[in-house]
Amino acid sequence: MQKLCIVLLIFINTFFSAQKKYVLVLHGGAGTITRENMTAEKEKAYRAKLTEALKAGYAEIMKGKSSVDAVAAAIIIMEDSPLFNAGKGAVFTSDGKNELDAAIMFGKDKSAGAIAGVHTVKNPIKAAIAVMKNSEHVMMIGEGAEIFAREQGLEIVNPDYFWTKDRWEILQKLKQKEALKNPLKTSQNHLPESYEVDQKFGTVGAVALDKDGNIAAGTSTGGMTNKKFGRIGDAPIIGAGTYANTQVGISATGWGEFFIRTTAARTLAAKMEYQNKDIKSAAGEVIAEIEKMGGDGGLIALDKDGNIAMPFNTAGMYRGAVTENGHVEIEIYK
Repeated sequence: MQKLCIVLLIFINTFFSAQKKYVLVLHGGAGTITRENMTAEKEKAYRAKLTEALKAGYAEIMKGKSSVDAVAAAIIIMEDSPLFNAGKGAVFTSDGKNELDAAIMFGKDKSAGAIAGVHTVKNPIKAAIAVMKNSEHVMMIGEGAEIFAREQGLEIVNPDYFWTKDRWEILQKLKQKEALKNPLKTSQNHLPESYEVDQKFGTVGAVALDKDGNIAAGTSTGGMTNKKFGRIGDAPIIGAGTYANTQVGISATGWGEFFIRTTAARTLAAKMEYQNKDIKSAAGEVIAEIEKMGGDGGLIALDKDGNIAMPFNTAGMYRGAVTENGHVEIEIYK
């Protein structure tokens, strides 16, 4: 009887302390996201859309599809929603346009594809995947990327498709503030005083682990409100905002210049590879370095064993994950 009790105790302890295995993790942007600024209806809408995206990606994994297919399915749901700064909900540049960037990377062979500065591709993540699978290149930009997307049979839309009232009003408010500031005075980050970071980074991203144990990471964004001069952020840059190898996949969101300068995604992977850091330690150190430099944002990471990390240094980050048995978890606030 005593032996039986010991066996049962060991079983119970093992059962309840077992590590969850996640197969898909995603984010919908980091920034000044607080309960005080969020209505119940809006929070419900975000949670519903994040859940829908997770379930779409999970369904692909359960059908035996690749991690690339799972990432694409999740990101497309968010690109088609005006809630996020990607696709339909993209923010406006200083000249009143929507410029879209996206990237994908498959860890098994480190194949990758990215597009940047496009105005007519309905789902930028599809274009990034097409670059990875159907071209000899890694990144295409602007008109050339749009021509390629059309040749690949991807859905092309009128630029007006991306116009949303909320994003347009945010641009107008920033321009009004800009007009009142000194454009020649610079801050400690060597930016004009009139430069203001959009505090609701809505970049979307996903990382998936398929049934074959392969990892893929993808990111899609409309960039930064009021951005100028053809600015490109970290999202489409492999190793900065997006990266995957056989051990881990990463997608970032936030002030892109800092993620580029720290090669954030690749640095996280390198900490795991060369310093034997666990995923949470490596991810936390990357975000800490960005914060020390004056940047903000967050990232999601998923390793080959199904462990996740979702650190950020802002007030909140839309984020979620799904386990191998289909359990969905959604978080928004700090």
